[in-house]
Amino acid sequence: LFEQALRHTCRIARILMSPGGHGLLLGVGGSGKQSLTRLAAHICDCELAQYAISSKFTLNNLREALQETMTKAGVKNTPTVLMFTDSQIVDDRFLVYINDLLANSWVTDLFADDELDSLYSSLRSAAKIAGIPDTPRDMLSFLISRVRRNLHVVLCFSPNGNWLRLSARRFPAL
Repeated sequence: LFEQALRHTCRIARILMSPGGHGLLLGVGGSGKQSLTRLAAHICDCELAQYAISSKFTLNNLREALQETMTKAGVKNTPTVLMFTDSQIVDDRFLVYINDLLANSWVTDLFADDELDSLYSSLRSAAKIAGIPDTPRDMLSFLISRVRRNLHVVLCFSPNGNWLRLSARRFPAL
């Protein structure tokens, strides 16, 4: 690796080691954003989640994938890097979910009430050890805090064109 790539890898790794750390990597296609993110995730012992998104990937597919990723980060307490590229944003409504993740570490109404109850039951022993009361509100706060600590969103976008500028205006957490 050349020195500049090492410096960028160290910067990305520092982001991933910070609780609640997220990254926006800007560069033209082929500049190494994804490769360096993969390397930094490996260095930090994080699992990499990158969805195989095609034109047939719907909003419901994204919801299911996010549920799985957030369950891994919040319930299983697994450090996870969720990487998105601008070519994977096939529907602008995807940015609503990404914006919520970046701003709140949680996507409102992503889980149904019965799914949340299942998540709470999986978290009960860890919450008890942490001294968290067994109420839905406290369990949700505990789950969100674990997602905030373990889930890192890295956006690999190209600065070319107006898409990023317009998206950043509409979704300020970007």
